[in-house]
Amino acid sequence: MKLTIELEREVDGRWIAEVPELNILLYGDSRQDAIQRAQVAAQEIVLDRIARAELPADSSNATFNVAA
Repeated sequence: MKLTIELEREVDGRWIAEVPELNILLYGDSRQDAIQRAQVAAQEIVLDRIARAELPADSSNATFNVAA
């Protein structure tokens, strides 16, 4: 499974990380913080969906493409 992390910087300096494939939108204090939070949240959601048989088991090997 390939997931995209889209990043945008707010005027107040915070970073927004979005994973559109999973409808995730998170804030981070830095670019790297936003990326890390998005990756962790995406992994948790994917594992939950695998547990509920909504995704195949091999989806747990998700890779991330960071698009700035």
